Amino acid sequence: MFQLVEFFSRNRNFILFVLLEVFSFWLIVQSNSYWSATYFNTSNFYVARALSVSNSVREYVHLREINENLAQENLKLNALVSQLQEQNPTDAPASYTPDSVFANRFNFTVAKVIMTETSRANNYVTIDKGSADGIRPGMGVISATGVVGKVRSCSEHFSLITSILHSQFMVSSRLVRSGEIGPARWQGKDPGTISLMDVSRYKKVEKGDTAVTSNYNAVFPPGIMVGTVKSVEVRSDQTFYDIELNVATDFRSLSYVYVVQNSLRPEQEKLTQPLEQERQ
Repeated sequence: MFQLVEFFSRNRNFILFVLLEVFSFWLIVQSNSYWSATYFNTSNFYVARALSVSNSVREYVHLREINENLAQENLKLNALVSQLQEQNPTDAPASYTPDSVFANRFNFTVAKVIMTETSRANNYVTIDKGSADGIRPGMGVISATGVVGKVRSCSEHFSLITSILHSQFMVSSRLVRSGEIGPARWQGKDPGTISLMDVSRYKKVEKGDTAVTSNYNAVFPPGIMVGTVKSVEVRSDQTFYDIELNVATDFRSLSYVYVVQNSLRPEQEKLTQPLEQERQ
């Protein structure tokens, strides 16, 4: 207390000067309409700027929570879209009625990306969900924008994903406009481009067409974005196009993914396993 009194005593002249300046400014503002309007306009401007900065800081602090909420919303939307596509397939005849169990076979689990690679010949993604969360090897993984890859291995709390940017990974894809189906595979060069193979040169394929996962797939729901046609070329000695796709998923900014569980996949694989053994 003594130090506070001493401070005011030592600086009394300066404090009195500041108080008089403030009082003088207040008198000018109160007695002059021009300066009064100028004061209020200026003060409102700086108050608005301060509030804007404060809101930006608050939004940034809560950005992680916002992203998590958006990921949960996307999870619900993915499940709903998958269910509607299975219940109302666009290419099915009018007499076809899908089985309700089949239409609801896909379930989704949201996970956060811990690590992602794009610069290697065989790239992987690590997520923060594992066997304790029901994740199993062989499950498909998608993002909000498209296909990511397939679960390779799991620990209790983490999973390693074979990325679509892997030399051995292929996904059955369908061109939306032409309906042509072929495997999409990365050639190990540009992380933003993959190749769509085995599409006949006698079918019409246009630049900008969309490639999505096909129905011939037990890992991914049909209709998930794979990419868009970047270029279409054909050589005279080939029967298939050389098609390059722009990858739908941006792996450099990947934050959240959705692990896809096909509840009927074990039954499907059990049925086809004898056929695979006969062919070997």
